[in-house]
Amino acid sequence: MDKQLPIRIAVIDDWQSVAEQAVDWSALHSLGSVTFLHDYPAAPAQMAERLQSYDVICLMRERSRFDKDLLTRLPRLKLLLTSGMRNAAVDMEAAAQSGILVCGTESGKHAAAELTWALIMAVTRNLADEAGSLKTGGWQVSLGGGLYGKTLGILGLGKIGQRVAGYAQAFGMRVIGWSQNLTAEGAQQHGVSYVAKEELFRQSDVLSIHLVLSDRSRGIVDASSMAVMKPTAYLVNTSRGPLVNEAALIKALREHHIAGAALDVYDQEPLPRDHPFRRMDNVLATPHIGYVTQEDYRIFFTQMIEDILAWHEGRPIRTLS
Repeated sequence: MDKQLPIRIAVIDDWQSVAEQAVDWSALHSLGSVTFLHDYPAAPAQMAERLQSYDVICLMRERSRFDKDLLTRLPRLKLLLTSGMRNAAVDMEAAAQSGILVCGTESGKHAAAELTWALIMAVTRNLADEAGSLKTGGWQVSLGGGLYGKTLGILGLGKIGQRVAGYAQAFGMRVIGWSQNLTAEGAQQHGVSYVAKEELFRQSDVLSIHLVLSDRSRGIVDASSMAVMKPTAYLVNTSRGPLVNEAALIKALREHHIAGAALDVYDQEPLPRDHPFRRMDNVLATPHIGYVTQEDYRIFFTQMIEDILAWHEGRPIRTLS
């Protein structure tokens, strides 16, 4: 990078228009200009037109897709920064072929697990309906269910799943778990009982998903999995939308094969305005806010600034490619 030339930096995926105030960006002013963009993702041609004049782009993990088609349309791009240390929406091979360096940031350790627990409590106690009734002049409208003595099933006992398991144990729940890599010994270390996949779905009163999206895990929660769930059970997904067969979930909810779902992630984001999840009475839906906290944003943007400064000095850090 020629240090004599000013660089143009774009901060995209700023859907809430909060990035500029989240941290102090003045450390970059001596390098060039920083622009904050609030547009939702679009077709590659429109994205290329929007971004073609930038040398550096900062993005939120898996909000905008940077595939080979888009990357080859951005000849000025030299540095791509993502929140987190992985981003399935970036074609890493294509970036390397185009000479684009990709760097990441650390992530907060608690936000996603905290949101998961908030959704579990909200969906089982019908909090959205009760709060809505109160605000419109009503009073009690439903009969919620407790968690004590119930069974929480965790699909994927990684760092987030482990924290959710701890919350459940504090509430007096029995916790069971399964994933393709989990062992009985590994589950026992976290006070979780290992069960077969079908038993995970069959026994759970609440089934919470905590897997990384990959070719192996895509669609892992399918129609046959949901078919064995209790009609009183809830499905909670704060991980990635494509882990669940969306059409099968909609069918299960419409036919009341399960009691309901609490969802923060979807196949298509932002969720289309006419999507069934926006209208279904037995769905509690939030707009992918698992990591959207003041604390996490400070980590993301502070470390993106550090990444840019280090790259400009010729000693890149937190490299992913």
